[in-house]
Amino acid sequence: MAMIDNDWLPCIKQEFTKPYYKELYTFVKHEYDTRIIYPPAEDIFNAFHFTPLSKVKVMILGQDPYHNENQAHGLSFSVLPTQKDIPPSLVNIYQELHDDLGCYIPNNGYLKKWADQGVLLLNTVLTVRAHQANSHQGKGWEQFTDAVIEAVNAQDRPIVYLLWGRPAQSKIPMLTNSKHLILKAPHPSPLSAYRGFFGCRHFSQANAFLEKNGIEPIDWQIENI
Repeated sequence: MAMIDNDWLPCIKQEFTKPYYKELYTFVKHEYDTRIIYPPAEDIFNAFHFTPLSKVKVMILGQDPYHNENQAHGLSFSVLPTQKDIPPSLVNIYQELHDDLGCYIPNNGYLKKWADQGVLLLNTVLTVRAHQANSHQGKGWEQFTDAVIEAVNAQDRPIVYLLWGRPAQSKIPMLTNSKHLILKAPHPSPLSAYRGFFGCRHFSQANAFLEKNGIEPIDWQIENI
């Protein structure tokens, strides 16, 4: 794992010394040694590398990484630029962006541009076995990412949470900061997007909140490659 060494470290370094994390590390290392695991080990903490804590403006919370080849790279909902097939949930996110802000629908699913602007693209579980969704749930990642969510909640400045679907919304009791904005909608998956994700206008609402608080809004347009 490419360890976290930026301003996240003071807030979460104590997690690395806890018994659960030592067990998690042993489990994950064995999985990488014996199976095909995604994302590549050096990409596990990319959400933190690309988006320092002090730069977080928006958090989009996913579940576990994509589990097919050449997809996951450490950012929720994002796939590598070499992946020609955009995952269905991201297709629906792009459709909502088009309807909400007029963004054109790009030919790739690489969301690093968002991360570079302060959008924390966090999954609650950071690794997965190839072709086995949710295979690393309940191994300790959830405790680690809860500590991350608590660190964001403690930031004394306006931050927006985009919580799509019940698993993401289960974190709401942790989000107690009155300076922050919580936006909820069904998950953008094809199974649920028509139940209220389409039309939620979360992207324009997030930008309006940021601008109202004197913060540079997010340029949500992903360019074609």
